[in-house]
Amino acid sequence: MASFEVNFDGLVGPTHNYSGLSSGNLASTSNKAGNSSPLKAVLQGLEKMKKLADLGLKQALLPPQERPLISALKRLGFEGTDESILEKVSRKAPELLAGVSSASCMWTANSSTVSPSGDTADRKVHFTPANLVSKFHRSLEPQTTGAVLRNIFSDPKFFVHHDALPATPQMGDEGAANHTRLCADYGGPGVEFFVFGKYSFRSDKAEPQKFPARQSYEASRAIVQMHKLREDAVVLAQQSPEAIDAGVFHNDVVGVGNQNVYFYHEKAHDNSKQVMKELSEKFEKTCGQKLKLVEVSAADVSLKEAVSTYLFNGQLITLPNGKSMALILPVECQESPAVSKYLKALLADSSQPIREAIYFDLKQSMRNGGGPACLRLRVVLSEQELQAAHPGVFMNDILYKKLEAWAKRHYRDELHVQDLGDPALLKESRAALQDLATILGF
Repeated sequence: MASFEVNFDGLVGPTHNYSGLSSGNLASTSNKAGNSSPLKAVLQGLEKMKKLADLGLKQALLPPQERPLISALKRLGFEGTDESILEKVSRKAPELLAGVSSASCMWTANSSTVSPSGDTADRKVHFTPANLVSKFHRSLEPQTTGAVLRNIFSDPKFFVHHDALPATPQMGDEGAANHTRLCADYGGPGVEFFVFGKYSFRSDKAEPQKFPARQSYEASRAIVQMHKLREDAVVLAQQSPEAIDAGVFHNDVVGVGNQNVYFYHEKAHDNSKQVMKELSEKFEKTCGQKLKLVEVSAADVSLKEAVSTYLFNGQLITLPNGKSMALILPVECQESPAVSKYLKALLADSSQPIREAIYFDLKQSMRNGGGPACLRLRVVLSEQELQAAHPGVFMNDILYKKLEAWAKRHYRDELHVQDLGDPALLKESRAALQDLATILGF
């Protein structure tokens, strides 16, 4: 039975803005207080989804969550009508207003960790929403994320849903942004690669000094157990503290894998040579073939350049011919002399499987710190599992046209952080989500 890797992209929400909430994410903080365009952002994301669907890939979406999240403000002691609460928090605590207004759930790579049925002991697809405790604005997401995933993947015959891990820094979990699955065939067994930034209960291990590590070893370890993964088909590796301090807040900023290929920066992992040795050995034992490692040296692309262009935050996809792969990249990679030079040499090397680079304008997302890989959650599904998923979220020509028209009806062309307290924005956002629920069949 055939299996497919489905990309579930986050649909950008109506409150997309630049509040600079994500310390450690250099793009997010450097663009703080700039004007955003929610309409451009959602249309850029939709264009990427549509083009990947047109390539022959399975493409779906996850809807945005309600923002501003008034219920979160009520939990913090604000009382009154929704409009009066917005006025109070805008005046007394604008930092809280920015947090409850963030459209950050668009970056679905952080939404959850997913293990396909080919890897799990019970032969079911397992989902665990990320708790995202490192940032207030993202910690508001897990409950709704879990509800959305349960809605889309509702059949217990095929799908298992776990609660997010305990909401403590020691169990900090940032989802699939720190998780890569490598395999020979999507439906066969694979090796699941978990990258973490810190050990919560060990003081003898190196940690970054400038920016905090977001993913803990203990969280990754817990997901391995919850998802019933085989120990001999799992690799856990520490992220390089140097990389985190350079702005690599998640591993998907310095590494991306697909099937039998792992494309990564030489400074991505602590003790990199040993990590790659273990990954290669477990891959060969599990998948029956050799893993192809494509390492990029710091001499060719510095960590700084990797962060600013998001070279590794591209998607690595298998083309419809099934024989070669392509990188889905932001246009910033074309604009960087160093990265452009590297990619030209990479694509000219016929001995490696990456044969094409496809570029997208995702500047609205990039300015807030999220590239192509941040925008998508990868879910491997068999034909039966695919049929059991909610059909309304899968991209096609009809849905694309509906969503394009929907965005133009509901989204503002420009938004500033000072607009977040506007009661009209709350009404617009709620109306957009209500309309979207009808379009998606929720």
